[in-house]
Amino acid sequence: MNDTQILATKTWIETVVIGLNLCPFARRPFDGGTIRYAVSEATDTHALIIDFTRELRLLVETPIAEVETTLLIHPYVLQDFADYNDFLSVADDAIEQLQLRGIVQVASFHPQYQFAGTVPNAMENYTNRSPYPMLHMLREESISRVANDRAFLDSIPERNIATMQALDRNAFLKLWQSIAKPPPEST
Repeated sequence: MNDTQILATKTWIETVVIGLNLCPFARRPFDGGTIRYAVSEATDTHALIIDFTRELRLLVETPIAEVETTLLIHPYVLQDFADYNDFLSVADDAIEQLQLRGIVQVASFHPQYQFAGTVPNAMENYTNRSPYPMLHMLREESISRVANDRAFLDSIPERNIATMQALDRNAFLKLWQSIAKPPPEST
């Protein structure tokens, strides 16, 4: 099953994240093969935090030329977005406990992602929707190496929302449905 989840994630990155230029930093590590795709078999948050911690350590211990960033795909746990959103503070605490603040940060992606103040089917929610729940571990040096311009970094969310709102909704949803698969059942 891992191959299916990784393939869907790669397709999402290529067609949505890079294809719509939602992340101006994604193309280089994607094309360079320095994104690590890890699939967690965790079925509860305790097991997920163990996998997350392992992946954090692996990321910082591996040369950036080999692994620049990691996507921890966790299809069997935190299917509900509210639960996932609550878990982000646990992930943040793990970064703090490992003394990785300022070294690694987490970007959040979920099939039901919903920004505060939006309706569930709002197009802007698709800027952070992914085929499966995942935690994206980013090296902060990668971000600063690519963009030292704080105003540029701060403008990305607004630009992404404008991009999504300008799309033909039906065409995008057809594309999305070709990528996003129903969540697998736990084994």
